Amino acid sequence: MTTYDVIVVGARVAGSATALLLARRGLTVLVVDRQRFPSDTLSTHQIQLPGVARLRRWGVLDPLVDAGTPAVSRVRFDTGDAVLDGSFPAYDGVDAVYGPRRTLLDAVLLDAARAAGAEVWEGFAVTGLIRDGDAVVGVRGTARGGADTSARDVRGRVMETTVRARLVVGADGKHSLVAREVAAAAYHEEPASTAACYTYWSGVDLAGGELYARDGRAVGAWPTNDGLIMTYVAWPIAEFDELRDDVEGNLLKTLDDAGDLGDRVRNGSRAERIRCSNDLPNRFRRPHGHGWALVGDAGLVLDPITGQGIGDAFRDAELLADAVVAGLSGGRLDRALAGYRRRRDRAALPMYRFTRQLARLAPMRPAERELFAALAADPGETERFFGVLTGVYAPTAVFNPPHLIRLLGLRGFLRLARP
Repeated sequence: MTTYDVIVVGARVAGSATALLLARRGLTVLVVDRQRFPSDTLSTHQIQLPGVARLRRWGVLDPLVDAGTPAVSRVRFDTGDAVLDGSFPAYDGVDAVYGPRRTLLDAVLLDAARAAGAEVWEGFAVTGLIRDGDAVVGVRGTARGGADTSARDVRGRVMETTVRARLVVGADGKHSLVAREVAAAAYHEEPASTAACYTYWSGVDLAGGELYARDGRAVGAWPTNDGLIMTYVAWPIAEFDELRDDVEGNLLKTLDDAGDLGDRVRNGSRAERIRCSNDLPNRFRRPHGHGWALVGDAGLVLDPITGQGIGDAFRDAELLADAVVAGLSGGRLDRALAGYRRRRDRAALPMYRFTRQLARLAPMRPAERELFAALAADPGETERFFGVLTGVYAPTAVFNPPHLIRLLGLRGFLRLARP
């Protein structure tokens, strides 16, 4: 029986990216997923600038562009009092964000992993892990829908297949079976703050990205494939039951409060059903142990209000791949994976905290309105703020005392700093 260097459980953005990077560096990789691709999944779509730069570096951006994914280089942020309108800062050779459909993005990444030499089993459901003492040494599972990766008994019934590896990577989402099986401890955990809905529209005029901050609401509108736009709306989670009583009516009412966006979507037509969720946890999980590691939402998940999930998955796939290659070649895998955790947490925590603050959807205080008016009045400051939103700069690039004093004066800063 073949023993792989790495088995990756989950073939979406985190899993396929990890498999791609490991296979390109000469490791034997098996990636498995219960779904068959192309396949859709709940997602806010946005690939922020650092994620786009990684796709470009990996040679995977061109297929997305060739498939008609729009590049968005300008964004408009409307607070109700101030409007910040400008461009993203250039980062590592890119200056636009992309919002591809997941039916496209996941399939493109999986094809790239396959082309790099990873073996792919679609329609294979992992049911558990194989252990040798306290070490994970493989997975067991069954093929679904007639796939030929599982053995059958004399009556033709599908039997469990066991597959072994030096490392099992859980890239199987926020409800990760791998994380559950290894009892990966959670930390920095906070309950969900928002409930969110999104859908797609055709025939809607949209020149770039649009963001709206309203008391107790957040709205985003972004172009995606096939000439569609995606609208995203966040409400306080306490209002989820009320939202579900009339999803379409509440969605349109919220869009009506976002400038003229409501009028524009009414002049077009809704292209797909409305997808809603209140299952929006916020947590880090310990992402490694003896024979296992976690990547993507399996190891780190945060409220989608800042659209960081796909970019975080790409970053962590790269960090994990570096650690795995170094650890397997040097014989010190546990130590290398501990380094992966440190680097991931250091990179993720500032945006995690910033996202948690935004996800509270608190009414804007007068001092905060002054701040956004100051940002809107200066194109350089507008670009800097958009650089924070897209993950180019840490939140402290804007929200640090010396910078805020320069923008608002000492009295304005003190008003802003007051609880």
